[in-house]
Amino acid sequence: MQYASEIQTMCPIQRGDLHPSAPIPVEGRMINPKEVIAISGLSHGVGACAPQQGAAKLTLNVKEGIIEEALIETIGCSGMTHSAAMAAEILTGKTILEAMNTDLVCDAINVAMREIFLQFAYGRTQSAFSEGGLEVGAALEDLGKTKRSQVGTSYSTNAKGVRYMELAEGYVTRLGLDEDSEVIGYEYLNLGKMMADIGKGISADEALKDAKGTYGRFSEAVKTVDPRQE
Repeated sequence: MQYASEIQTMCPIQRGDLHPSAPIPVEGRMINPKEVIAISGLSHGVGACAPQQGAAKLTLNVKEGIIEEALIETIGCSGMTHSAAMAAEILTGKTILEAMNTDLVCDAINVAMREIFLQFAYGRTQSAFSEGGLEVGAALEDLGKTKRSQVGTSYSTNAKGVRYMELAEGYVTRLGLDEDSEVIGYEYLNLGKMMADIGKGISADEALKDAKGTYGRFSEAVKTVDPRQE
């Protein structure tokens, strides 16, 4: 280690006891981490790319510094979906420090990695106060039984009003309007449920019928419209 000449000419001054870093909660324990292997937990991070063209949500389950589980959800950019596929292969097996310095291809996913790293480093994980943390597979459970992300797409114009296209329940097939042409409900198709039924051998027509549902006062609508065509 080299010291500047100004430092070399200074007289030494002793300091008092060196206090440790502030403890952080890690899976039900309060620890003073000095190495990356002290970090465990499950958390989420969201990032956007520089042109704000799309966003990525990253969920990591870390055990003793090693990423054991990764879930990457993207929206708004076709290239980002392929970057997510690559990142999903790259992330597991690395420490969170290695992952921070790994090119995850997409700028939005890199930003999400930065944000989630801060949560781990400061003890702000979802499982900070859960003894033993969450098992590997907990991130996948966030998607629910149909293993699909929570997606919402709504569109509107001043001239023609609103169009709900996809909401938490699923793909919106029809909007229900009242006598004032205001939306009072909608019919939706749960794509995850439909594909699961087809996978079980149920015919496509039957699966389609079984996966449909309505929300709000759809049954009272005086008119229905296809939000993508009408």
